[in-house]
Amino acid sequence: MARLQEKFQNELRLKLGEQLERKNPHSIPKLVKIVVNMGVGSAVADRKRMDEASGHLMQITGQKPLITKSKAAISAFRLRENMDIGCKVTLRGKRMYEFLDRLISLALPRVRDFRGLNSKAFDGHGNYSLGLNEQMVFPEIDGDKVQHTQGMHVTLVTSANTNAEGLALLKCLGMPLATA
Repeated sequence: MARLQEKFQNELRLKLGEQLERKNPHSIPKLVKIVVNMGVGSAVADRKRMDEASGHLMQITGQKPLITKSKAAISAFRLRENMDIGCKVTLRGKRMYEFLDRLISLALPRVRDFRGLNSKAFDGHGNYSLGLNEQMVFPEIDGDKVQHTQGMHVTLVTSANTNAEGLALLKCLGMPLATA
């Protein structure tokens, strides 16, 4: 079991239940999945960029990414239907908690001028999204071998019903959220 998962199961869930005044342990919000997405629009012109981005995503998450394809042709972007334009990974269970632990304790502190994450980046249903400008904040990526920096979106999907419950869950898990 992952370190953060064990801590959540044994300690944090009880604290969160008391904080939200819930007696039923099944009604306490929890993390369902984490989706990591890289949009590689430059892969239209250079196929090597997609291979590099998917390789880095695989190193970061420990799981083979799914290559996403374009749905429509857009001539202004020189994009045809079914061209590779991105890659994504959906993490659940042990890998999800390991990734979140590395994101909180290793990657986010390495972001330049980091003052905390926006506490208002919720979608209205308790799910949280954040963006990273480059993949090199993760220690798995060797900066000398990176030819093109690539940003990514990370979405934390929770079982919370409201943004307030999602915020309480993320604070409980140790997300460095900035106070507004």
